[in-house]
Amino acid sequence: MSTTTTTTTTATADRPRARSARGPQSGPPLLAPVLAYAALTVIGVIVNRSTPHPDASGAAVLAYTAAHSSMVKAGAWLLFATATPLALTAAVVYRRLRALGITAPGSAIAWSGGALAASALALSGIFAWTGGRLPADASPALARALADVSFLTGGPAFATMFALLIAGIAVPSWLAGLLPRPLAFAGLALAIAGVLSTLTLLSLGFGFLLPIIRFGGTAWLIAAAAMLPRTRHARAV
Repeated sequence: MSTTTTTTTTATADRPRARSARGPQSGPPLLAPVLAYAALTVIGVIVNRSTPHPDASGAAVLAYTAAHSSMVKAGAWLLFATATPLALTAAVVYRRLRALGITAPGSAIAWSGGALAASALALSGIFAWTGGRLPADASPALARALADVSFLTGGPAFATMFALLIAGIAVPSWLAGLLPRPLAFAGLALAIAGVLSTLTLLSLGFGFLLPIIRFGGTAWLIAAAAMLPRTRHARAV
């Protein structure tokens, strides 16, 4: 009886050890949430393509909202919905980098940047939806203010945080050789463009950086998700 008990206890104790020997779990597939985010981003841009620019007057914003209330709400919903797969992407990226041995701050930077970028998109959608509910006799100044907050959260704020997500993947992947160097360098360049997009707060002339980080960064994220390995046999960074 004691021999059987000892054998059972030893086998039970060896299970965690066996799991540890197999290494940390890399998490679910990364490409799935990235593609969902990309698809919602493209659809959202199409739906919101006629939205008045940040330099439009409050009266123009209010008139557009009154004439296209359903489209404004649909675009706001898409912005809000896009935040979910982006948040999932940030979580899976963090888990993947940790499983690949990245113990430097890069994995945490990627997670925090992705989570904050998703929050910015959600807030942009909330403010856009609120603006879409304004009655025709609402104050043009209020319409302009809601449009500004939606633009700032979904534009410069999102771009800056998305840049952190990309940098958190690109830099450790370059140092550890997880991604091809040209792809890693492209990610770093996009991250710099995302940080520079904060200059849009000083001048709308820098607004050209926003589509670069939104579309270029999304394309880069798809490539990185497809090429980032699940395991590696190298020294941790």
